[in-house]
Formats: sequence, C-alpha cells, structure tokens
Amino acid sequence: MRSMPNVGLRERKKARTRRMIADTAARLFAERGYEHVAVSDVAREADVSEQTVYNYFSTKEQLVTDRESEIQRRLCELIRSRPRGTTPAAAVRKFILGTVSGIRDIAPELWRGEIGYLAAISPTVHRLVLELIDRLAAALADVIRSTSAVRPEIARMRGIALASVFQIIISEAGRRTRIGQSQTKIARELSRIIENVLDELDRWFRVSEPRRRAIRGGRSVLPSAPRPRKRK
Repeated sequence: MRSMPNVGLRERKKARTRRMIADTAARLFAERGYEHVAVSDVAREADVSEQTVYNYFSTKEQLVTDRESEIQRRLCELIRSRPRGTTPAAAVRKFILGTVSGIRDIAPELWRGEIGYLAAISPTVHRLVLELIDRLAAALADVIRSTSAVRPEIARMRGIALASVFQIIISEAGRRTRIGQSQTKIARELSRIIENVLDELDRWFRVSEPRRRAIRGGRSVLPSAPRPRKRK
C-alpha cells in the first residue's frame, strides 16, 4: 500500500512534463509558425530527448491538438450523465463556456501558438481542425444515440451541431486574434456568441425530441396523425 502515493506522484510528474512540452511547442509555433518548427526543435527547447516528445505526442500534429481527447472525453461524460429532461446542449453548456472563458488565462506568449490562431494562418492546421471536428462530431453522435430516443440520423445531426460550436470557437478566436483583439475581449465577446448558440441548440433539441407515447390498453403507441377530411 505504501507505493500508492508514488503512483500519484508519477502521474503528476507525467502531466507536468506533457504540459511543459505542449507549452514549449506553442511558444515555438507562435514565434516561427507551425510549418517552421520540427519535433526536434521542441525537444531541444524543452530540454528533453526527441523520443520523450514522441512518448507524449505520437505526431507533430498532436502538439497542436493536445487537448482534443480531454475535451472529447469530458463532453461525452457530461452528455452520458445528464439528468433526465436535460438536452445534450444544456449538459455541456457550463463546460464549453468555461473553455471560452479560459482564453483570457492563456499566457500571451503562447496564445498565437494555440490552435485558433494557427488554423487562421496555416492551411495545414486548418485541415487538422476540420479532422478534429469530424472526430468530435462522431463521438458526440454515438453518446447521444446511446442516451436518447432519437433516430441515428438525428443523433448524428446533433453531434455535428455540438461539434460545430467548437469550430466556431476556434475560427472566431483565430480571426479576432488576427485583427488584433485582446484575449480578454475575445473571451468576453465570444462568450456571448456561444451562449446564444447553445441556447438555440437547446431549444432545437427540445422541440425535436420524439413525441411522448400515449398509453392504450397497457401498450404505448405514438399519437396518430389526424386523418385528412374527405372531399364532398
């Protein structure tokens, strides 16, 4: 049992190393641009071996999308554990708005090395964002389908809609950074935009829920549509 605290210590050390490597990469991307930074450059600046970088990030692309799995996992958890009667949009609202609010807390020297600004200036990173959004949409559609009484195509559409919220965040953050807006202003104005988008999605999800079933003779049946009147 004495080894248990050491397990936690090792995990914290790994997390610090991963964060240090990701921050180093962001700083270099901000200074030089994504295409002009190699993994060997990140390793040298972080004072670790190139293999150590690959131990944490299997590709250079993952140095840009380093929070993808964390965000995807958290969104799926929130949707899966949402209270009865809560839409997926309402379930993830607080987390998404917290992500936007966190823009103001990113170190200024790292900000232009983050995914939003890089996607705005680099076709390569822009492609990475589109691929990231596709993966997120698929994951969200799966969890929505498994926790909602909606048809697969509707679950897919909802997954795409929720993933598109992050596409808006990324693209707006990049665009606004390019025109010189401060991180504080971006966070403030983008919060209002995303609040409106999530409110709209919540309303849409509610009205598109399957109609409640009426109970007849112990069996549940969908309410029948009114029959057309016969012409006289």
